[in-house]
Amino acid sequence: MMKLLSTAVAGGATAFTLVALAAVPASADTANSQFDVVFPGDKPQTTYSVQNIATLSGSMTGKSIMNWQIVDDRVVDNSKRFTSFKITTRIEERLTKTTEDHVVTSKTCDWTKIVNENHSWFPVDPANTCVAPPTVYDGELWWSTDSTIVYDIEGDGKGAITQKLDGSPLIHG
Repeated sequence: MMKLLSTAVAGGATAFTLVALAAVPASADTANSQFDVVFPGDKPQTTYSVQNIATLSGSMTGKSIMNWQIVDDRVVDNSKRFTSFKITTRIEERLTKTTEDHVVTSKTCDWTKIVNENHSWFPVDPANTCVAPPTVYDGELWWSTDSTIVYDIEGDGKGAITQKLDGSPLIHG
């Protein structure tokens, strides 16, 4: 009975060790981007800041968090600033450190209402966070989170403007 118990304990410890070795360590990498939008008329110039965050914690996740503030706090024109303001957050993979990215998952979030209703936004909450669907992590590939904002300024006559943002540093291994 004693020999059977010690074999079971040793087998359990070995299984636990194998599970612990197979577990993927948690890590996260962030890139920050910033851009200004100048509106026609007396609408205040606004600075937009975006964090693209790639997180590895069992699976690969990616999100973009945006905050913004007016440059001059003397708001003159409270009218609508954008006809459209959308961000697309992507989880991307590449075969090597230097090859091109391939989109694995993505999500487009429509933030037109929130940016029109708020001249500034600082808190981090679901309203200003766009999360791409998570995906299975493969340590042989190189991973990152990237995003693009497409906005159309009300009344400027220029149409949609595409703002590419910095992607997160690569995660590998």
